[in-house]
Amino acid sequence: MTYKRLRDLREDHDLSQAELAKFLNVSQRTYSYYETGGRDIPIQILIKLADYYNTSIDYLVNRTNSK
Repeated sequence: MTYKRLRDLREDHDLSQAELAKFLNVSQRTYSYYETGGRDIPIQILIKLADYYNTSIDYLVNRTNSK
């Protein structure tokens, strides 16, 4: 699931939700919703996350297992 990947990537990089939210210019609560599936993730945020983690959007949205 996309949401688990977001959490796993964040934790693998030793980041808090607040730190990543600041980088993405969203509130910590909004980022938390992204990780739990409570809110759809805008494409602009997916692009930033893919660039930050040096991975593909396809990986983030669970269309592939290849980073």
